[in-house]
Amino acid sequence: MSDLPFGFSNRDDDESGKRRDEANGPGGNDPFGFAAAGAGGFDPSQLGQMLTQLGQMISGMGQAGPGGAQAGPVNYDVAKRLARQQLGATVTPITAKTTSAVTDAAHLAELWLDGATTLPAGATRTVAWTANDWIEETLPTWKRLCDPVAEQISGMWTAQLPEEAKQFAGPMVGMLGQMGGLAFGSQLGQALGQLAKEVLTSTDIGLPLGPAGTAALLPTAISAFSEGLEQPESEIMVFLAAREAAHQRLFAHVPWLRPQVLGAVEDYARGIKMDFSALEEAAQNIDPMSLSDPSKLEELLSQGTFEPQTTPEQKQALERLETLLALIEGWVDVVVTDAVGERLPGAGALSETLRRRRATGGPAEQTFATLVGLELRPRKVREAAALWRRLTTDAGMERRDGVWAHPDLLPDSSDLDSPAGFIDSVLGGGTGAFDDPLAQLAETEARERDEAERGKTDPDADQS
Repeated sequence: MSDLPFGFSNRDDDESGKRRDEANGPGGNDPFGFAAAGAGGFDPSQLGQMLTQLGQMISGMGQAGPGGAQAGPVNYDVAKRLARQQLGATVTPITAKTTSAVTDAAHLAELWLDGATTLPAGATRTVAWTANDWIEETLPTWKRLCDPVAEQISGMWTAQLPEEAKQFAGPMVGMLGQMGGLAFGSQLGQALGQLAKEVLTSTDIGLPLGPAGTAALLPTAISAFSEGLEQPESEIMVFLAAREAAHQRLFAHVPWLRPQVLGAVEDYARGIKMDFSALEEAAQNIDPMSLSDPSKLEELLSQGTFEPQTTPEQKQALERLETLLALIEGWVDVVVTDAVGERLPGAGALSETLRRRRATGGPAEQTFATLVGLELRPRKVREAAALWRRLTTDAGMERRDGVWAHPDLLPDSSDLDSPAGFIDSVLGGGTGAFDDPLAQLAETEARERDEAERGKTDPDADQS
């Protein structure tokens, strides 16, 4: 798997741009090379040749396997098939004994967490997943995360067509969309296949990837993770079950949190701007016969064909996402430490192992960067954990958890660097309206249910 995001590059812009200008002359900024056709600009015969070549490419790639028509910007049938190929011909099924062990670990973890947070249990069930289960169950969320990127890239391809060509480009627009969908699906499948072997829980990378209300552990990956550690695997299972359950409590009982986390990723993806000046250079090297496999096109597009351009909107979305993920992970660290610290002697060492695993940029981060163009490494997890710890000590568990009642109550990035002012605001009544977080959360959920019911009974309510 490439360490670079999909189709992104770290090449030297100046030198490559100079080479393209020398080769293309006055038409060097035309990504499809139409301006090079002569003084008249667009040459329809050239478009015909491109359509023929693209048709051959897509015809070959479409034979990679069954899956039907591509319904969106990413071919998820190809993605799922390639992901499962990464796992091998067989995936060891989960035994009844292992399923029972996961259930027992989750039950024990929930009991311990009851005394460490005011938020009640959030998972309605806890399951043991194979790597194949993880691919199947998390794919809907990956669709939400990946579609904005693929849509941006696909739309930019066609936006670069000269005006004279757009009236002739109807068939090619569809072909370009299929090309991008197959290429992105290929890279998505390879990345998810690798990640599925190594994730430990459904929230292992900090995002709520699985279905709402479902806590999941992956016993095979947990066994591999436990090798070389001093703690018994049964204790590691309980520790990871506690982390998964803590995440589930937060995402279940803070109704705005899940959409805000996923929304920040979507905002970042939608802000991607691409430099397509290298497209003609890449197109000159395309051999349709060599692209009968979607992975070939993915390889071509991963060689630095396009340049991402960071926008101010992306920087803001990234800061919001980093801070929010750090606050989530820091809160989970504190709550789990309080819940299991005295019961599992190795909990401190396990926390540090996971923290280092996250900070050094493991496969999860590489996968996310490859798929979405975003490094998913919250830089201030330690600072966030320290803030939540001080808030627990100084203000108490109820006020600490009450901060989650509304996004405006959360600390920002500067508060993580200097938490004293934020803690003083909480102690001084900054969350006065939310001193009873359970009551506030129950009120919010009840209000949302009432609004939903009114919408069902009065279809014209939204238009009034």
